[in-house]
Amino acid sequence: MRSSSRAALAAAAVAAATTLAACGTSTTGPDDGTLRVVASTNVWGSVAQAVAGDRIEVESLVTEPSADPHSYEASPLDAAAISDASLVVYNGGGYDQFVEDILESGGGNPATVEAFALFESGAGADLHSDHGDEHAHEPTDDHAAEDTGAHAAEHTDHSHDGHDHSGVNEHVWYDLATADAVAHAVADRLSELDPEGADTYQANAAAFHDDLHGVSDLVESIAADHADAPVAQTESIATYLVTGAGLRDAVPADFANAIENGTDPSPAAIAATRQLLLDKQVRALLYNPQTEDKVSREMRTVAEASGIPVVEVSETLPEGLDYIQWQSRTAEALASALDTES
Repeated sequence: MRSSSRAALAAAAVAAATTLAACGTSTTGPDDGTLRVVASTNVWGSVAQAVAGDRIEVESLVTEPSADPHSYEASPLDAAAISDASLVVYNGGGYDQFVEDILESGGGNPATVEAFALFESGAGADLHSDHGDEHAHEPTDDHAAEDTGAHAAEHTDHSHDGHDHSGVNEHVWYDLATADAVAHAVADRLSELDPEGADTYQANAAAFHDDLHGVSDLVESIAADHADAPVAQTESIATYLVTGAGLRDAVPADFANAIENGTDPSPAAIAATRQLLLDKQVRALLYNPQTEDKVSREMRTVAEASGIPVVEVSETLPEGLDYIQWQSRTAEALASALDTES
């Protein structure tokens, strides 16, 4: 949920950042020529780091496991980091709104990669159809000329099959095709900013794409073994994982819509969801511990009392894991939970 005072806070942060930077903030990145990449969260920071490799150290602004990027309030140092960045990688779709607020308030003029915009454009390779195609993401000489969404536009016809774009679900880091699109967009942007490193960035993006196949295989195995299995979510964090795995979210619409809109579910919606868990009508509960409240904690308690496995899904990386490891462990945990209930 967005704070009504977020824009004012962002403007104040930008003003403070301007003071911190004194006369030295460039509109095209640092004056000393050093490339600086800033990501809104360590999720997108991990994807960007996989591409940047050893050439650039990516800075992530939201890293705490307990942090909720929806309500994150940028500090003056955050605003200064964005203002001084050569490239900013963020989720978009209103999720990490503080980044857009800072950029719109005059916080520098960095290159940007927005994951949600890539998702909406249908960007990203179909990780199923190109399996075994060693040339699926072979670097080309014209990558550096492509903008954030152009690289992945060629995949539009076969990406995101079955996704519902009628509503906005901004949690696109659980969509593997979008993560792939972000990696290649970062490679393209960095290739523009650092032509000498272009081959490295493109090769790293291709390696990341290959690693994503391992996660995709796990998700496909869930779909093969547990097609249309009913699950529940306390909120729609992992909807793209659920969809990709061929599962069905059985949570009543009234409950899900209230949570998504940041309002309290009605007593009737809570009772219906509680009964769903009491009657063991779902095989697993996907639970976000970063935004838990009285209602979500009650749902978890009921699930555990009913013997329904709980799979934790989060919005920032667990300590010590990169994006690929995190997505792999989440898919493995979901598969294990469903196997338990088979």
